[in-house]
Amino acid sequence: MYLYNSLSHKKELFKPNHENIVKMYTCGPTVYHYAHIGNLRSYIMEDVLEKALRYSGYNVKRVMNITDVGHLASDADTGEDKMVKGAKRENKSVMDIAKFYTDAFFSDCEKLNIKRPDVVEPATNCIDEYIKIVSSLIDKGFAYFAGGNVYFDTSKLDQYYVFNDHNEDDLAVGVREGVEEDPNKRNKNDFVLWFTKSKFEDQALKWDSPWGVGYPGWHIECSGISIKHLGEDLDIHCGGIDNAFPHHTNEIAQSESYLGHKWCNYWFHVHHLNTDSGKMSKSKGEFLTVSLLEQKGYDPMVYRLFCLQSHYRRNLVFSWENLDNAAAAYEKLIAKIAALNGNGEEVDQTVFAQLKERFSKALDGDLNTSVAVTALYDVLKAKTNDATKLAALADFDQVLSLNLLSAADVIRKKQAEEEAASADPEIDALVAARTDEKKAKNFAEADRIRDELKSRGIEIIDTPQGAKWRKV
Repeated sequence: MYLYNSLSHKKELFKPNHENIVKMYTCGPTVYHYAHIGNLRSYIMEDVLEKALRYSGYNVKRVMNITDVGHLASDADTGEDKMVKGAKRENKSVMDIAKFYTDAFFSDCEKLNIKRPDVVEPATNCIDEYIKIVSSLIDKGFAYFAGGNVYFDTSKLDQYYVFNDHNEDDLAVGVREGVEEDPNKRNKNDFVLWFTKSKFEDQALKWDSPWGVGYPGWHIECSGISIKHLGEDLDIHCGGIDNAFPHHTNEIAQSESYLGHKWCNYWFHVHHLNTDSGKMSKSKGEFLTVSLLEQKGYDPMVYRLFCLQSHYRRNLVFSWENLDNAAAAYEKLIAKIAALNGNGEEVDQTVFAQLKERFSKALDGDLNTSVAVTALYDVLKAKTNDATKLAALADFDQVLSLNLLSAADVIRKKQAEEEAASADPEIDALVAARTDEKKAKNFAEADRIRDELKSRGIEIIDTPQGAKWRKV
């Protein structure tokens, strides 16, 4: 499998550090509000990556954090903690907010067939791990205490901006519009590892530490949780492209300074879901959720297909028209699958292997899901029996997770119920008689029966499974 590595800016052959396991880390949600569909695009594509790795034969251990403390409103470590903001908005405790929106997040994931990671760890569970890392960074000279907070000293690094070649002034947090520079920092790019009670006095969650009562910064939690559950090396780190700087940049800085060696080999970044006005976000009022899509009549699988039709490294533009196109495509796809009937047939293993090879090639080419979706149509058009087609579709859906066969079963069941509800022994007998006359090559009589039924408002439909009828 070849994957684009954001760290090297090129596609690389994926080689895990260990033969028996792929260590995968995913940046999880900050659970202060519902996840919007832009957030969920990243989780869909990360889900496909994990399933593609398993499909290719790898064992995967995937870890995800839940940010329930320390994520501030500004990248500059200024402003209100998002969890505190959510608690104030709804007049609840931070922990009540965290539980409610964590449950809501995983409910959305379940609707979208996003597999729950092997380990899900709330940030508040790992305070001891953060204190251990921060203490070590201070001892090694990579961190300092100032103004009541512990900061990481980016001047001690040979290279800080690891994901890009941009001018440092363009990326500097301290010079962004609307962001006040923190006077406690030695360097404008330094970031907070631990806050104490000297800042944000209304912080709801606080813990004892060597530097006073306080709470961890946002960036340290991912390093601590990853090292706790996956050890000192990591194969793949996933997240949205907006996390590359400063969040993932800071993760690398603190993790490698603490460990003394390279930490993660591959960085997998999913690009934005945009609207006509730009990136989708909670602050812009374009707060589209899975529940809202359902209220408007969309199957969550339609949104999953919408995401899979585009490459994860391309910005995807959301509009209701585009979603309607995906809905129409999904409906037609499922209808074609529902028309297949492989009962009593043997799977053609040679053709099955050929179809699977095309699908695997799409996944191995930097997770090209748009080509992988096209492979579904290749199956339907293949010159082979229905049993082979159904076997291939079931196999591919281990990765795509579009409910292909189960959704087709629903259609078949509905059709059977409609046929049973509209059963008419007299009409059935005439349709059967027409079939017999056609087999006997008595076409004139067959046509007479057809015309008689037509005059009574009955249309005969000839299918590979036999003649069916419906009222028109």
